[in-house]
Amino acid sequence: MIRRSTLFHTVAILTLSSFVWLKADGPADNSAEKVRPVPPAGILIPEDIRLELSEGVARLGKALDLARTSLSNRSELQARLPDVAVFHKAVDWALRYSEFFRTNELNIARQHLVTANERLQSLQSGSAPWTLTNGLLVAGYVSKIDGSVQPYGLVIPKSWRPDSGRKWRLDTWFHGRGEQLSELAFLADRQRSPGEFTPEDTFVLHLYGRYCNGSRFAGETDFWEALAEVMRRYPIDEERLVVRGFSLGGASAWHFAVHHASRWAAAAPGAGFSETAEFLRVFQNEQLSPSWWEQKLWRLYDATANALNMSMVPLIAYSGEVDSQRQAATAMERALQAEGLELTHLIGPKTGHKYEASAKAELNRRIDKLAANGRVRVPQDVHFITHSLRYNTMAWVTLDTLGEHWEPARVSASLSPRGTKGPALILQTTNVTGLTLSFGPGDAPFEVLSPVKVRMDGTDLVMPAPQTDRSWKVSFHRQGSLWKTGSMTPPSLQKQHGLQGPIDDAFMDTFLMVLPSGKPLNAAAGNWVVSESTRAIEHWRRHYRGDAPQKKDAEVTDADIQSSNLILWGDPFSNQLLARIADRLPVRWTAEGVTVGDKTYPSASHLPILIFPNPLNPTRYVVINSGFTFRDYDYLNNARQTPKLPDWAVIDLSQAPGNRTPGRIVTAGFFGESWQLK
Repeated sequence: MIRRSTLFHTVAILTLSSFVWLKADGPADNSAEKVRPVPPAGILIPEDIRLELSEGVARLGKALDLARTSLSNRSELQARLPDVAVFHKAVDWALRYSEFFRTNELNIARQHLVTANERLQSLQSGSAPWTLTNGLLVAGYVSKIDGSVQPYGLVIPKSWRPDSGRKWRLDTWFHGRGEQLSELAFLADRQRSPGEFTPEDTFVLHLYGRYCNGSRFAGETDFWEALAEVMRRYPIDEERLVVRGFSLGGASAWHFAVHHASRWAAAAPGAGFSETAEFLRVFQNEQLSPSWWEQKLWRLYDATANALNMSMVPLIAYSGEVDSQRQAATAMERALQAEGLELTHLIGPKTGHKYEASAKAELNRRIDKLAANGRVRVPQDVHFITHSLRYNTMAWVTLDTLGEHWEPARVSASLSPRGTKGPALILQTTNVTGLTLSFGPGDAPFEVLSPVKVRMDGTDLVMPAPQTDRSWKVSFHRQGSLWKTGSMTPPSLQKQHGLQGPIDDAFMDTFLMVLPSGKPLNAAAGNWVVSESTRAIEHWRRHYRGDAPQKKDAEVTDADIQSSNLILWGDPFSNQLLARIADRLPVRWTAEGVTVGDKTYPSASHLPILIFPNPLNPTRYVVINSGFTFRDYDYLNNARQTPKLPDWAVIDLSQAPGNRTPGRIVTAGFFGESWQLK
């Protein structure tokens, strides 16, 4: 009943997995001129019910505010307030932004308010009983990105007890595409359904993922924040983490499997998409005409471009035999074969877009075995490819600097068996100029009385022996064709992990929208800034489910500069902060023109968009005149939600912003590894 994939079939989606409200991506969704709204508009609700729910939300909001003060000296109880606030937000936003999509959601909203008030009363009485129970749990945390409260669901195994004294396996489940997946609906589903998989003696973490983005950008940060919150609350075994998902969740699972492979005991993506270009041509029947920089930026998320990393994680893909999204695994099969790897691919016979029973049982059997074994924390060999320092670590290898971003950077590193003559470590690298090897306490596989011999691309180096706690950490940098020990003396600016671009990268961490208070350079720029900044704030709420933090330029404090990526809107004449740093940016902007290298564009009709280390705090970004760069057209298919602009661009304001671009893109490019113009 289960066989390996040998043929590719392109057929219509037949069925949907649990909790996937998927509007078919038909030919109409290939037209940028007429784009349907995502999320869609909700239904009209009777005024008396609106008033009832609004009053309930207002009362709960006031009670939450009072509790934040009254519980300020009870940190363990105050930390549980997000478990209440997620229900308040769910009903509040459904009312405020017309996100009731079904009549039964009105009663769901009533019940959410009841649950929230019950939890709040328990906290005020000194307890949080929902944290001590088994079964289905809805909880929340406050995100570092924008201070928003974000929900997650958890399945707590029947065998768990607070005093059990053991650690537990955890599986992460990524949901499918749901254009009506409001917080209201997500919480309701997580309270009624355990989901597709509930392995015995296993916690299952259900991510909201900040709505419907395939765990990209802020959706990825949501995963790490929610996982950290669960691991603070429960004794989770870091060696037995599994990533799973189906449809859009399968795309998320491909992403986490390939970019963070050494973290997992196993990965099990189902359907979804594993890259952008072929998927859109096959599934969406879209005729693509990407810019050169967009094609390079596909390498950030395309699992196929990073297939070598699958050698670092036990991987089992699943597809229905007659599911068009089988294409994801087929594309990965080819990419893995090019790296000398063979994909384990279970096929549900005569099955569309769902799990077939016998294939699902076999998948569970294999994943349970892999999870029981746990991950190999210190692998003998590390094979690693990346195109960006955003994803710079695999097991005990961390890349510090690259020769050139968006070109393949590869490392093959091998530990020699103890007692072997010659180097204890042998590394071969491509497009890498700096790296660190790190083994934690007890993990260093070297003799503590002997120096460690390392061969780097044919250069032999001798390093100190491990510390007495059996830890070992060393860095290397390339000078010309030779490797040297230690980190190189960096230039004043250097692309590094979390500070490497492109523009969208700034929205994976704490950010602040800084709006201008002065008179703009000209009416065209002023009107564009008002329109685009308003849009960026609104679309952050719609697609990443938070209120974008914002201040006027004169209100920004030194603490803001230290803590946040600053998103500066305006020009050097209207925005005080932009005026302070304008002469320290590689793109010059004066009353006469925007100058990039030896080319100048008139300021009357052009403005720049860029990301750069903030000259006032080079450990944080400054972004000029941009929110996240994919737009309305890209919301219609998640495979389109890739960066649409590189590190910098010049926009011609004579073309109005549209569903694909913020204006006519005259020129654009990437900064070099020292953040210089190339």
